[in-house]
Amino acid sequence: MPFSLHQGDALSVLSGLPDDSVDSVITDPPYNSGGRTAKERTTRTPRQKYISADAGHTLPDFTGENMDQRSYGFWLTQIMTEAHRLTKTGGTALLFTDWRQMPVTTDALQAAGWLWRGVLAWHKPAVRPQKGRFKQSCEFIVWGSNGAIDGERNPVYLPGLYSASQPSGKQRQHITQKPVTVMRELVKICPEGGTILDFTAGSGSTGVAALLEGRDFIGVEKTPAYAEIAADRLTETVRQTLSQEDVVLSA
Repeated sequence: MPFSLHQGDALSVLSGLPDDSVDSVITDPPYNSGGRTAKERTTRTPRQKYISADAGHTLPDFTGENMDQRSYGFWLTQIMTEAHRLTKTGGTALLFTDWRQMPVTTDALQAAGWLWRGVLAWHKPAVRPQKGRFKQSCEFIVWGSNGAIDGERNPVYLPGLYSASQPSGKQRQHITQKPVTVMRELVKICPEGGTILDFTAGSGSTGVAALLEGRDFIGVEKTPAYAEIAADRLTETVRQTLSQEDVVLSA
């Protein structure tokens, strides 16, 4: 089965999965950021935080976005500890974050038992200029491994900088959706035929990228509306992939 998708609480779902069952954890957890003050970060909805008032999007809100920084660090450490148990020796973890939550994210990764390997940058060309300030043109991907990495098992040479804008218009199906072009590059850290876990799957972009690049996928999404969107996107990706294989075989 190329993918499995679970709708529910990530910690509960992960606790039921077997040891050493995934090769890479690639996930975009709710940053619990987006605001100048603690009150703005913990009382506003994701839609209020991350979508301009005039954008016209009707995307559903999602849960888990109103923790203070200490609570977020505790939650992330818990779930990354569980993810560490699930990941094979030499496997990898990639966590999206922003500049505000970079320190707590790197702390949580290491507290959960991972070896911190570095930080990748995702450059977003289409961001709003701010008068008298620098543009906030980057988000980041903290990455690490479960022990030593065997380069011969997956002999890839991957960049540390990625550039792409968020999907827009009808292509945008989640408030904080990541570009599939970027995700297709990131999933290559997982060996071909391996399994990728995303415990905050959102609209399923990590899974779509994994399937397109020949990896299996396990996803968990708590918000029912987004779990349904992810299921549809993953199913359609499998269908398209199988259709392309049929064309190649008949050629």
